[in-house]
Amino acid sequence: MKVTKEIKTAILVIASILLFIWGYSFLKGRDLFSNYKTLYVQYDNVEGLAASAPVTINGLIIGKVSSIKIQENSGKLVVELQIKSDFPISKTSEVNIYEPGLIGGKQIQIIPNLQDKNLVQSGDFLKGRIVPGLTALVGEKLTPLQEKIEKMVVSADSLLTNLNTILDAKTKANLKSSLANLDATLAEFKVASKTVNAMLTSNESKISNTMANVEKASNNFSKISDSIAKANIGQTVKKLETTLASVDKVMADLQSGKGTMGKLLKDESLYNNFNNTSKELELLLQDLRLNPTRYVNVSLFGKKNKPYKAPSIVDSTSLKK
Repeated sequence: MKVTKEIKTAILVIASILLFIWGYSFLKGRDLFSNYKTLYVQYDNVEGLAASAPVTINGLIIGKVSSIKIQENSGKLVVELQIKSDFPISKTSEVNIYEPGLIGGKQIQIIPNLQDKNLVQSGDFLKGRIVPGLTALVGEKLTPLQEKIEKMVVSADSLLTNLNTILDAKTKANLKSSLANLDATLAEFKVASKTVNAMLTSNESKISNTMANVEKASNNFSKISDSIAKANIGQTVKKLETTLASVDKVMADLQSGKGTMGKLLKDESLYNNFNNTSKELELLLQDLRLNPTRYVNVSLFGKKNKPYKAPSIVDSTSLKK
């Protein structure tokens, strides 16, 4: 059978139309020769997501975004996903828009719920969420930092203004004068340090002898401290405590009138006896002074003794005379 030019032309036109349809579908993100599932996700904002963006599960590309359409009645965005995988995706799985890096655009990430056995069918809607990307996170961190830097710049500007107000011409002159005085003081201190160094150099031998004496004294003190440490101070303290206890007991006995000394201190009758005895002794001494012949009788011619006459009581001042 002979193929005519008309048949060849028709075949070429049909092939061109089919190739055009396939190419247009491929550019639109659809593959006419592959079996895939179509899923839909609704978002308030797609955050720059574009058609043909990859759809991944755990980083593995399983499909792509075929189209993004806006609903006229609600203004929400419906993202159509073309899934080319037999991986079981449940109806409770979550579809996130995320940013894989600074350079790449937005992508779709499916977080499957493996516990749910109710799998999606082509045309089902899934729950969507937007995950902050690296740029958004950096922006969130930089915003408070920027506010702090602005406040710090304002504070620094205020500080510099106040500093310029304080450092007027008079203050600057005083500051220069203070620095000059400080320089002079340091120069004098340098001269004084040289003098001290010279003094130390000239008296180096004396200082050495003094240090040797100090070391000797410290050694002696160490020996004394060792002797004190070896002494039985505890026993001595115990004996001292015992002695003090005995003294306390004696003092208590004296206060209570026990013993001879206690009776001397506390017994008033004994005091009265001593007082009476002293008075009688005083009378006896007075009579002995006035009438010595009554007690010492030396008579050569046998004179008779005078009759006894009681002495009169005189005060102590007359006796002293």
